[in-house]
Amino acid sequence: MFRVRHIAFFISTVFSSAALAHGLDYEHIAVHGHQTRLLGQALSASEGVIGQGEIAQRPLLRTGEVLELVPGMVVTQHSGSGKANQYFLRGFNLDHGTDFQTSLEGMPLNMRTHGHGQAYTDLNFIVPEFIGNIQYRKGAYHADQGDFATAGSARFFLASALPSMLSLQLGQDNYQRAVVSHHLALDDATLSVGLEATGYDGPWTDIDEGIRKYNGLVRYNRATDSGQFNLTLMAYDNRWQSADQIPQRAVDQGLIDKLGSLDTTLGGESDRYSLSLNWQWYDWAISAYAIESNLDLFSNFTYYLNDPIQGDQFKQVDKRRIWGGEISRHAFTSLFGKEWTHEVGAQLRYDDIGEVALYNTKARQVLSPVRVDSVDELSSALYWQSELLLTNRLTLSTGVRYDYFDVSVNSDLAQNSGDASDDLLSFNASLSYSLTPSLEGYINAGQSFHSNDARGATIQLDPVTGDRAEPVDLLVRGDGMEIGLRYFDSKSLNLSVAIWTLELDSELLFVGDAGNTEASRGSRRYGVEAAAYYWLNNRLSLDMEVALSHSRFRGQEAGEGDRIDGSLPVVASAGFTWQANDNISSSLRIRHFGKRLLDSRGEVRSEPLTVMNLSLTYALQAWQFKLEVLNLLDSDDHDIDYLYESRLPGEPPEGVEDIHYHPIEPRTLRLGATYHF
Repeated sequence: MFRVRHIAFFISTVFSSAALAHGLDYEHIAVHGHQTRLLGQALSASEGVIGQGEIAQRPLLRTGEVLELVPGMVVTQHSGSGKANQYFLRGFNLDHGTDFQTSLEGMPLNMRTHGHGQAYTDLNFIVPEFIGNIQYRKGAYHADQGDFATAGSARFFLASALPSMLSLQLGQDNYQRAVVSHHLALDDATLSVGLEATGYDGPWTDIDEGIRKYNGLVRYNRATDSGQFNLTLMAYDNRWQSADQIPQRAVDQGLIDKLGSLDTTLGGESDRYSLSLNWQWYDWAISAYAIESNLDLFSNFTYYLNDPIQGDQFKQVDKRRIWGGEISRHAFTSLFGKEWTHEVGAQLRYDDIGEVALYNTKARQVLSPVRVDSVDELSSALYWQSELLLTNRLTLSTGVRYDYFDVSVNSDLAQNSGDASDDLLSFNASLSYSLTPSLEGYINAGQSFHSNDARGATIQLDPVTGDRAEPVDLLVRGDGMEIGLRYFDSKSLNLSVAIWTLELDSELLFVGDAGNTEASRGSRRYGVEAAAYYWLNNRLSLDMEVALSHSRFRGQEAGEGDRIDGSLPVVASAGFTWQANDNISSSLRIRHFGKRLLDSRGEVRSEPLTVMNLSLTYALQAWQFKLEVLNLLDSDDHDIDYLYESRLPGEPPEGVEDIHYHPIEPRTLRLGATYHF
């Protein structure tokens, strides 16, 4: 439901920013590897920039694993490769993205009020070779960060001009991938075209994943004396079969093996089309986007618990169009003779969700609807961020942000239809102090939020049981603090350390698998993170990242403990990169995820996961040949574990509580050849 006051709010922001003075010059920096020297640029010790060079070196099993370049981030999968990944950061099981904001070229990637889960973040439409850089921030200490940025955010930026290349990759389990891209010089502009096609059957014993993924990109980029303009068209289409999580007892009893499936008809179809515009003109920045996204997803987690005859398979549907944009302006002024920079901006987003639905199915055939809705969700925001240079060593950053949300739900159950609105005012403040030319300290505090599913804000009746249901707040507050240090020695070492804490008022979630709201208490998390990059010489480097976190619910709940299900207390990774000569290079990486809590009492934990990946590259003139060995030691650990009740044929009607897991894929080899022209 598009309200006039939102338009007025957005327009008034644009014109009010015109009162700021001109004068900010943009500096465009191409980042090749991990941009480590951020002294005097970053607001915190836990933000950074990742360039294409480091992305190209990293062995990736799945596209979504590019986010594991963010220190402390974990990316796993509990279903087919066409589905959005599971993400973990700072003690959060982020599910598919609930408390981590992602965007590409200004387009939001988190899907509000989604058929499968709030903030559903599918990165399968991104082609790693086309990424220019990734800018990540952990914590919420920037006013331009909004919905879902509680634990942090990552912004993907495409290369201004795609490389002219042809790449072919083959691997075990019928893995096939082809990427081709080329750019044309047009006076002061470039026109880039890129295509990706991927096929993969997977290592599963009972199904072929049958992935058929296609990506296309057309990008026009023009640099001018006053700034830069680009227009980007993207298209994505994917179909797959799913090997979902399986119960441990089914493997122990020999019903299936560890790579088997209990329901072989799972999977889905997904597509995404977008057009985005970005324009930098002097000290103005303007972006706009239009997105169409569709998903049909078939899952079965409990087998015969709810329906002993037809089974518990269900279909989740999400069909939507998204429009939005942002306008901001930078300016230099002074305060008491001190340099004072400002950024003021406005953001607008409208989700026109034509169908968000849950159906009971059997072998992908619809049996009955659970609930079917259409939703209009509109949000607008106004923000201001400033930096005041108090001394030549001390900088104060302050910011304020106002968000307003308005939703309208039209449900097949009339009692669950309705309108809701909410608003929130958020503040942040940071101090950075340069102790030496190589050492900088930071103190940060900021407020953040995530939105809840619009259906949870208007729900009155549980669509399955018919019981009374309590609606929830549309917006949920988060408060975070952090202190950190960053050290940079251009000859050998870069080091960052951060101690952080984060509180959420509530972890309420709308459960797309059941069509209702799952209540939860407020929470408190704290932890420490460290990242170190060490160059032994100009050919050999080491890196290590460690993240430790402690997560607990606040308050009491009858029959429950204070542990947060799915929280991850330990994450560690290390890498070894060796440039043997001008032609040969190698990268060896190991990552470790500690035992995850699976229940609120802390009585059941998952096993840890440790995996090692290796890549070897040989370059000869315009050619590059690459061998990747994924899961080098052939670990049989689990990608992810859950604890819940399910029912197999012949088991009691109330089901059996068991660990359900998705196994890590066995060791696999992939060989690729790339020609640059």
